[in-house]
This record gives sequence, C-alpha cells and structure tokens, in this order.
Amino acid sequence: MTCSDDFPSPTGFRHPVKRPAGGELTEAQQAFNKVIRGIHGVCERANALLKTTFKALRRVSLDPSRITQIAAAALVLLQLECDRTI
Repeated sequence: MTCSDDFPSPTGFRHPVKRPAGGELTEAQQAFNKVIRGIHGVCERANALLKTTFKALRRVSLDPSRITQIAAAALVLLQLECDRTI
C-alpha cells in the first residue's frame, strides 16, 4: 500500500483520519477508520484481559519495547492456560 492523502504513513501508531473542517471523508478514509476501530477494539479487549488476569501488569513502568514483549508472552500464556481468545 502506498501513502496518499487517503491513508496515513504506514509507520508508527495508527490513528483514524480526521474529518476536514467543512468537508467529508472519502470512502477510502472511512474504510481505513473502520479498520482502525476494529483493531483498537481487539487491543482494548486484550489489555483488559491482561490487567484482570495478571495483576502485576496494572502498574508497570518499564521500557515500552520490554513491556511489549512481556505483554505478548502473557497473552500467549493466557490463551494456553485458560483457552481464551481475544
């Protein structure tokens, strides 16, 4: 996919495309926002499961790359042990 006015840069965090003042979003931008909302919902669910299951993850002050590795491992453990899916 190439970058254009319809799609933000493919690197970094993904945020929905904002509606321009006095304008409307294109169909491609609306589709992009719909995908982002879907991903956001899955991530929020995973975060909630992690924080309720592994109480030690509620107050973590580590390097973001390190906590990402720990959270990924915890999700795998959660799925294996409790047969839960996100």
